[in-house]
Amino acid sequence: MTHIVVVVLNYKTPDLSVKAAQSAAAAMGGFRGAIVLVDNDSPDASFQQMQAGVRAATWPDHLEVQVLQSGRNGGFGAGNNFGIRAGLEICPDAEFVYILNPDAQVEPDAIAALVDYLNTHPKAAIAGSWIYGEDGANHCSAFRFPGLASEFEASARIGPMTKLLKKYVLPLHVPAASGPVGWIVGASMLVRTSVLKDIGLFDETFFLYFEETDLCLRAHRAGHEVHFVRESRVCHIGSVSTGMGTWKRTPSYWYESRWYYYSKNYSRAYAMAATILNAIGTTFWRLRRRIEGKPNTDANRFVRDLIAHDVQALFRPIPDASIRAIGLRPEPALQTSLDGS
Repeated sequence: MTHIVVVVLNYKTPDLSVKAAQSAAAAMGGFRGAIVLVDNDSPDASFQQMQAGVRAATWPDHLEVQVLQSGRNGGFGAGNNFGIRAGLEICPDAEFVYILNPDAQVEPDAIAALVDYLNTHPKAAIAGSWIYGEDGANHCSAFRFPGLASEFEASARIGPMTKLLKKYVLPLHVPAASGPVGWIVGASMLVRTSVLKDIGLFDETFFLYFEETDLCLRAHRAGHEVHFVRESRVCHIGSVSTGMGTWKRTPSYWYESRWYYYSKNYSRAYAMAATILNAIGTTFWRLRRRIEGKPNTDANRFVRDLIAHDVQALFRPIPDASIRAIGLRPEPALQTSLDGS
């Protein structure tokens, strides 16, 4: 029987995290393994609330369910890495690792669809689901990799330019068929354990954003493929933990992640060129918006903050790529939620 480690990373959304884990358990009827809920050092009572929620719920006997405390908030990648390592200690024979957002609900056959797909597509290392919202609207589930052309196209928002650069438009939205893409969102992501042993876990230099893009790029560069799977469907509330949809001003960690992604994977000059093209495109968009009387939907001071951050980053050393190998997890005080020990 196939073994899977499921990781649900919580930050201040304990009730949603338990519900996400329950939906995953319901979709794990044909699989053995572990479900690990990781509290990423939330500054509230999330850990205790998840413990209580897991104790109160009914879980299949064939699954090990634990709630763990990461001990520090190192971001999305670090928290999931902690959960992956812990899960593989519990279930060392797991063929797959499944990353599930705390604000997501898995349809009953969603995990099986991902497993079946990877089993029949040996070149595929990572598979992602068709994501939709509570209202049934499709969310963008798959993307091309970002680059110079995409920076300009996305920021300029000019119809003729988008047609000219259509091969570089980042969102693939919902592809017409299951198949290879650039990268998929980490809300519902199944990864071969063997590939994680090959390319490493999430790069923990990223605090939030671009970490799954980086992981997928590393998979591609190692000769693997990343696929979108239409047959796997997951409901995603979206940005509840991060609050991205309500940003009035883009937080510094987004700029940090973007700069690190480009400078690490391409070069410092490439990263600065991407920033310049983004600033030019945004300037075109703002002029057009004022002429046509369109509303301002951008975060405040975006261009100024982007340029200020990247000019400073240009003169800082690029951090060492903090790609964590699968190994023993750190040793903060850990507790399981089933027995409270």
